[in-house]
Amino acid sequence: MSGKSEESLRAEIEVGRVAGEKALASATDLETLKSAKQSHLGEKSAIAKMSQSLGSLDASLKAPIGKVLGEARNHLNELFDRRLAELTLQRDREVIESERVDVTLPLRRNPQGGIHPLTLIDQEIADIFIGLGYRVMEGPELESAWLNFDALNIPADHPARTMQDTFFIEPIESNLVLRTHTSPTQIRTMLTQDPPIYVICPGRTFRSDELDATHTPVFSQVEGLVVDEGISMADLKGTLDYFAKQIFGEDVVARLRPSYFPFTEPSAEVDIFFNGRWIEWGGCGMVNPRVLETCGIDTAKYSGFAFGMGLERTLMVRHQVTDIRAIVEGDLRFTRRFGMGGR
Repeated sequence: MSGKSEESLRAEIEVGRVAGEKALASATDLETLKSAKQSHLGEKSAIAKMSQSLGSLDASLKAPIGKVLGEARNHLNELFDRRLAELTLQRDREVIESERVDVTLPLRRNPQGGIHPLTLIDQEIADIFIGLGYRVMEGPELESAWLNFDALNIPADHPARTMQDTFFIEPIESNLVLRTHTSPTQIRTMLTQDPPIYVICPGRTFRSDELDATHTPVFSQVEGLVVDEGISMADLKGTLDYFAKQIFGEDVVARLRPSYFPFTEPSAEVDIFFNGRWIEWGGCGMVNPRVLETCGIDTAKYSGFAFGMGLERTLMVRHQVTDIRAIVEGDLRFTRRFGMGGR
């Protein structure tokens, strides 16, 4: 914004404000409202970019332009809150109308219970790896920050350690968190067992995400860990190929794309070719030597690989479920599709 006059800057802010007003006011449901907020108040919005550029302005312009930006942002946030309340009320009314219960229907006095499809796929994966000689390891959901972060080579300034992603337990000095992945169970295993190690670590994990069609603050993972002599990326790829074929069918092809995770080096994303397209499935890599050393494992003798997949995502891909809320909200109309959850 440097070099522009105060008048032109005010005009730009007004354009962004008006565009935001129109988008928020025209949103017809909660999803489009959320999208409109992201477009006009998110990190890549025009107002956000102008706020980030305030430092480049002449000193005489920073205060007046900053004030106008703040007023525009506050105005749009207030408009968003009002529209959110309106659309939430509208949705609730629609749900009440569409899910009206006919109280004259006869009562089903002996409904049969069943296992949730998420539990079924968890058990199926456990059976696959037990057949390969792996053990199933479980750990606590309330973890120390050291096991959840430090031991996994995630430094104190890493974004994953901020309040945005992690549920910290008060008092903060306790250094306890709700685990953000099941990887602490891998650390616990390496600290208490000598190689060779072949384990999978399933369980619930927690991150401060809003519940929507593709995100949930409580979700399930399964992670695998192998530590032995002579372990390579070829072993990892072969294991993932076998795993993918067992879950999605013999015709499925898996591939690895270079990526980055603090606890593996090299790291990769796992994609599968399923139903005619490539779909991201999980992450993997060779265990970072720093992680092995932290656990007292001789890196001159041993190497290892690790991988992790979300169970909800696996279930969604295999059964073409488009909304994760169907899995986590406990609606029997969803579980009955799998032959479970009552008659």
